[in-house]
Amino acid sequence: MKILLFGKSGQLGWELQRSLLPLGELVALEPGSRELCGDFTRLNDIRETVRTAAPAVIVNAAAYTAVDKAENEPEHVRIINALAPAALASEAAKLGALLVHYSTDYVFDGSGDRPRDETDPVGPLNVYGTTKLEGEAAIISSGCSYLIFRTSWVFAARGENFAKKILRLAQERDRLTIVDDQVGAPTGAELLADVTAHAIRMALQHPELNGLYHLVASGETSWCGYARFVLDFARQAGIRLKTGPRDLVPVPSSAFPSPARRPKNSRLNTVKLGSAFGLKLPPWQAGVARMLTETLENHHDRA
Repeated sequence: MKILLFGKSGQLGWELQRSLLPLGELVALEPGSRELCGDFTRLNDIRETVRTAAPAVIVNAAAYTAVDKAENEPEHVRIINALAPAALASEAAKLGALLVHYSTDYVFDGSGDRPRDETDPVGPLNVYGTTKLEGEAAIISSGCSYLIFRTSWVFAARGENFAKKILRLAQERDRLTIVDDQVGAPTGAELLADVTAHAIRMALQHPELNGLYHLVASGETSWCGYARFVLDFARQAGIRLKTGPRDLVPVPSSAFPSPARRPKNSRLNTVKLGSAFGLKLPPWQAGVARMLTETLENHHDRA
């Protein structure tokens, strides 16, 4: 079985290279790839790449994710987040291939405090969310076999993430102000990749499993709660910090004005996913702790 992966160098794409390799022949692309095109701004070349590779499964881990910057270049964002996935879906339908795509909690308006179901009304607040929703709709209407996973607050040990930023700032400052009115579940790229591989295996054998799913770690926290967990973990690991867990100052989103509005409620209900694929998703703390352990092993500033 041949699998065509787009976005191999991102946090999720990096983990997907590991999780997908046992499934078959993996062809992994990024924008700079030479023989086949991984540049989502070149739609005709993307279509030709799919035709040439003729994969059984297409996995799209590429996206425009700079949420604030997206507000200033909506057409460019739309090409990457909506038109390119639409092109993949069209080619997948012709090939009879399964398309795996990732979306976001940003398709919702962030109101209320209940975890959102897959069937709940959408209402994105920004360009990023709007284009991701358009990408979803294009895939669903294409007639191809698909798995769409909406997720949130993605992190990985590779590259930059919220936890690493908090650790860096906590070594420099005596106190930190952190947003406390946005709630979600930090979700590891490693978890997303492993669930993806499992779901692909099952969906190929049981096409009735095709569809849209919410995929996040279990539990919930605010950004301030997330930061508190990170600092507490680092302290217990012997890392010297100027800012301790008790030195965090919770503030509302309005304290940090930004070009793009963020949803305050990023909770996603994963009951459908767990039931369909026989999964019990781990608590967000487990994934963050694992990532921090790996990160701190390379940290030399120990007490």
